Amino acid sequence: MIETLKDFPAGTVAIRLSGLVSRADYEQVLIPEVEQALARNQHLLLYYEIAPEFAGFSPGAMWEDFWVGMQHLSRWKRIAAVTDISWIRQMVHLFGFLMPAATKIFALSEAEAVRAWLAREP
Repeated sequence: MIETLKDFPAGTVAIRLSGLVSRADYEQVLIPEVEQALARNQHLLLYYEIAPEFAGFSPGAMWEDFWVGMQHLSRWKRIAAVTDISWIRQMVHLFGFLMPAATKIFALSEAEAVRAWLAREP
């Protein structure tokens, strides 16, 4: 499941993933949120929280995750991956360099640091 989170700096798409994430979650929640944010902002910030109870992606969801990121590749300004799940932290660390946006990994306990990092001017 994907849920949107509120009370983040302007231009931020903030989401939380938990349970099994499906293609429908992307189509009904994340994609509309990204499209609305892009209509109002030249560049976006992404707060991408993966909860401890995250169970994985369905095959269609993995494609949507990749496609949402790549479709708007030049419009991402900063990406904060927020999780305590070690294999996800490792994947972001290994592949984060592929993103042109500044990408940083945070622990779930670092919520205030994440908001400050997202709001900071380059």
